[in-house]
Amino acid sequence: MSRMRFSRRSLLKTGGAALAASALPAPMIWAQEIKDVTLRQFGTGVSNLNEVAQKVKEDLGFTLEMTALDSDSVTQRAATQPDSFDIADIEYWICKKVWPTGNLQAMDTSKIKNYDKIVGIFKDGKLTPESVIAQGTAPHSVGFVEGPDSKSFAKEQTQWMTLIPTIYNADTLGIRPDLIKRPIESWAELLNPEFKGKASLLDISSIGIMDMAMVCESMGEIKYGDKGNMTREEIDKTIAIFTEAKKAGQFRAFWKSFDESVNLMASGEVVIQSMWSPAITAVKTRGIPCVYQPLKEGYRSWGGGIGLSKSLNGIALDAAYEYINWYLSGWVGGFLMRQGYYSAVPETSKEHMSPNEWGYWFEGKPAAEDIANPFGDVMAKAGETRDGGSFYERMGAVACWNAVMDENQYMVRKWNEFIAA
Repeated sequence: MSRMRFSRRSLLKTGGAALAASALPAPMIWAQEIKDVTLRQFGTGVSNLNEVAQKVKEDLGFTLEMTALDSDSVTQRAATQPDSFDIADIEYWICKKVWPTGNLQAMDTSKIKNYDKIVGIFKDGKLTPESVIAQGTAPHSVGFVEGPDSKSFAKEQTQWMTLIPTIYNADTLGIRPDLIKRPIESWAELLNPEFKGKASLLDISSIGIMDMAMVCESMGEIKYGDKGNMTREEIDKTIAIFTEAKKAGQFRAFWKSFDESVNLMASGEVVIQSMWSPAITAVKTRGIPCVYQPLKEGYRSWGGGIGLSKSLNGIALDAAYEYINWYLSGWVGGFLMRQGYYSAVPETSKEHMSPNEWGYWFEGKPAAEDIANPFGDVMAKAGETRDGGSFYERMGAVACWNAVMDENQYMVRKWNEFIAA
């Protein structure tokens, strides 16, 4: 039915009324047209996966070309090269930088089949009605605009979304328990002199500064008004604390890529660091103990979504909406959740996971049998539970979101001084 619906709309837009009147049924016309469509997508390596592009070709018939970049490069491309892409797979903090450029088009939620099933985090900021909205650039705060041509964000849900949410997680510190050999319970441990020369931090300013803030606040050094929107004084003090630690030799390295973080941890050169969930997985699949450590102060979270180029139109735009609806229909969600991420529509993802997988990844239950990632690598043995527990335990303990501050330019300058110190 969705193919028929999009087919009719594309026919009207492309003046294909005569074709519609011919003997060919609408779905056949759609199939003939769609096979010639190529959509160019770029984003981080987290979700720009060849397996997704292959599945799109199988299920929808058109070609999805993917380019994976680091977060800073993603931001620059979305903001300065609007004709170089059709789909921007970006994080919400990046959207805050990119949306005002006018390079993306607002998306009509009435065309999103599973819109009503999207988790509340992306609609009103609340996981449950009782939830407290975390600090930083919460996805819902940059998720809607008043109309299709608006460049400012709406304060409440509207019919027009900036990004269609796809993937998110609760991030924390990764540790090597076999090398640390004692409990780790606080973000403050990142600067513990016990780990001098064996700690590492993520070198992406808008994310790294939030990890810094979690550490400084847990140490009792700074009480922020809003970690996600620091004053210049708060930025200065935060950077000063970490610069002092850096000069004292606390850090082994500062990483930007997934592979760098994995190699640092797997080699044992680093025992505690900023990490991403699949990087933990990659270390564990090598048979090396690695834990995504729940911490008493909570998680630093992030969320990503699909944005559409302003210049996307006609049958290519129809194909993009078809892709978005397919994305939220469950297969991709199941694929991503087997790597430790969460889907924006968990309900449909459940249909593409075994009861054992769903119980382990989403409900926090002990694995009934070994848990494997989408590539068949064993990630958890029978009897193990997920680090941090269930979806509601983990996402319910988010302290802040990755953020873009009012003083962003000043913060970036101070960050670069820190890296160069």
